[in-house]
Amino acid sequence: MSDPIHLKVALVVKGAFDSGLVQDFVVSTGIDVEIDWAPTTVILEDIENGARPDGVIITNGALNNLVDRGLMNSEDIIPVVSSRIGVGVRAGSQHPDIATIKSFILTLTSARSVAYSLGGQSGLYFGPLLDRLGIAESVNAKATLIPAGFTGEKLLTGEADIAIQQISELKAVQGVEVVGGLPDEVQKVTAFSGAPLSESVLRKDVLRFLNFLSCKGAVERFSQFGLDPR
Repeated sequence: MSDPIHLKVALVVKGAFDSGLVQDFVVSTGIDVEIDWAPTTVILEDIENGARPDGVIITNGALNNLVDRGLMNSEDIIPVVSSRIGVGVRAGSQHPDIATIKSFILTLTSARSVAYSLGGQSGLYFGPLLDRLGIAESVNAKATLIPAGFTGEKLLTGEADIAIQQISELKAVQGVEVVGGLPDEVQKVTAFSGAPLSESVLRKDVLRFLNFLSCKGAVERFSQFGLDPR
């Protein structure tokens, strides 16, 4: 087996990767994959502090930042998935009404506690959204905030009864049910792509892995986790 490729990858695809997608690649190619999972913001901080993985899968905007810094080549960027933000509850719980802006606001303000992440793309969007909706003070007074990780885990511990995160990240936590996406008027779609760092000696292996993510099996796994494949 060849040297493993070391990747830093956004949590948005963890459920799909852990469902057997990465193992399928390893078996079919003999190339091992080692992944450091973190929000895009944390991955950028790590690279700023000197980390040099062989490749990354992060938001398109973050990848453009790395291209501008000369750390990767724009022609190596390969689209992976697009993701939407959703609402989750503990499995078996009543599903709240989030069909309209009005009902979504009522669900958030009447919840015992809403869990969201400060470091992930969903949380970076959701915090300012609460301000736009005029309910930031009400919701944050009893919110369960996490620096990173899966907000759905706070449903299982009983710390929150509503979780906000990328739909794929909610689906990655066993025991969590996805109610649905945010209302269309306030939904945000985020595109994630991957690329090798230009100085990696395993650039070709990273590109091989990223291209593998468009095969039929990968597309099916992404779809199962609420992601829109490239």
